[in-house]
Amino acid sequence: MATYEQALTLVGLLENELLQRRPQIERTSSFYRGDQPLTFASDEFRKFHGDRYRGFSDNWVQVVSDSPVERLTVNGILPTGTTQADTESWRVWQVNSLDADSQLGFLGAVNSARSFVLVWGNPDDPDTPEVTFEDATQCIVAYVPGSRRRRRAALKRWDDGSSSFATLYLPDEVWKFERTHLGVGTESIQMQQVEEEMSSWDLRETGHEPNPQPNPLGVVPMVELPNRPTLVDDPISDVTGVIAMQNAVNLLWAQLFTASDYASFPQRIVLGAEVPEIPILDETGAIVGSRPVDLERFAVDRVMFFTGDDVKVTEWTAANLDSYTKVMEVAVGHIAAQTRTPQHYLVGKMANLSGDALLAAETGLVKRVEEKQIWYGQALREMFSLIALAQGNRAKATAVSAGRVMWADAESRSQAQLADALLKLRQIGFPFEWLALRFGLTPTEVADLLLMKEKELQADPMGAFTQLMGQSPGGGSGVEPDSAQAPEAA
Repeated sequence: MATYEQALTLVGLLENELLQRRPQIERTSSFYRGDQPLTFASDEFRKFHGDRYRGFSDNWVQVVSDSPVERLTVNGILPTGTTQADTESWRVWQVNSLDADSQLGFLGAVNSARSFVLVWGNPDDPDTPEVTFEDATQCIVAYVPGSRRRRRAALKRWDDGSSSFATLYLPDEVWKFERTHLGVGTESIQMQQVEEEMSSWDLRETGHEPNPQPNPLGVVPMVELPNRPTLVDDPISDVTGVIAMQNAVNLLWAQLFTASDYASFPQRIVLGAEVPEIPILDETGAIVGSRPVDLERFAVDRVMFFTGDDVKVTEWTAANLDSYTKVMEVAVGHIAAQTRTPQHYLVGKMANLSGDALLAAETGLVKRVEEKQIWYGQALREMFSLIALAQGNRAKATAVSAGRVMWADAESRSQAQLADALLKLRQIGFPFEWLALRFGLTPTEVADLLLMKEKELQADPMGAFTQLMGQSPGGGSGVEPDSAQAPEAA
């Protein structure tokens, strides 16, 4: 049991670490949304054209982030020591709408290097715990020194109006705090930050619930989903390495647009003329002096008049804009290679490629997804274990934590290719239920399918039997065995 001072100190330490992480998380999130400032530009270019391209971005970050997430689909959890998926865990998954919310959690981990999942009891339905995926800007998990898995504490901190809220999760209890900011909306951002630092956390009013309240699970109920973790440093976002090349592509587009506006037509130059001057008038309209014309304005307005006997005008050819697009194609190719994103996801044009060639092109993405399945799956096993603990079933919690998360196939194949592969596996003895799961059905759908097959067998035993053996009901063989001999000639 922690004292109030210990809990308050732990909240402060975790909050400081969380606030240090936020700038990088917000930066990667902004790039995913397409909010990308124009960088790598010279001062002169930014001076004249910075505002013009302020809202423009050729957003490749979003494609890089979405490509693995669209192939990360959970189909169930298989506890150790069993051959069937746990239907009760899947029911809790479905009731909490995690088919959709898990995609948000995976996307958050890909962009922000980590996301979190929180499990807690539901007072309205004790058999169905509440499971929510949480954002990395609001949550942080502290581990036991020397361990990357044994959770010591977790904090969820969020802002709502003029108040901040924090919930500290410990293995044996949960503390809830609140902090009010009086100056929000009336002071500068800097003063708000100073006021926030000077404010202190107070225990939150929780009505009839005690504060702190006991933690019936006996473990910290928040789990971290790390993205590309390392042994000593923080996990790595898939977006971090793309940002520099994304900035380069945006600058090239801005320069191409500018060149097409200024240099896509033959440019003219004036020879033999003095720099024109603009007269300076006094209050009565009399000329009292002159000043040179602002040639920078001439470069922008592209209008100027010269007079004189020896004035000559010549020109040079238009700029070649293909050089910009070629460099951008190389940059996009580097993004594809560095992130293992298939070229046809980024380029947008495809040659006459065979199915095998497309599969080979997606090998890097498939391996990237399978790596994420390993790390996310480890966290999801712990999540299903927490669900069992919240239901009071410690035996199942142990079995689930050592089980296997059932993922949909990360490889994209046509129905014909998949059916052909499953048929060959059936011929060498793989059971039908395993093949149905391999086909991409969820455990619930497989159970329904087995009931349908049982009804077919009861209604037409011979037809179902011959179909199961790969023969048509009429007696002909639906699949010719490899050992079948050709009929003898008459």
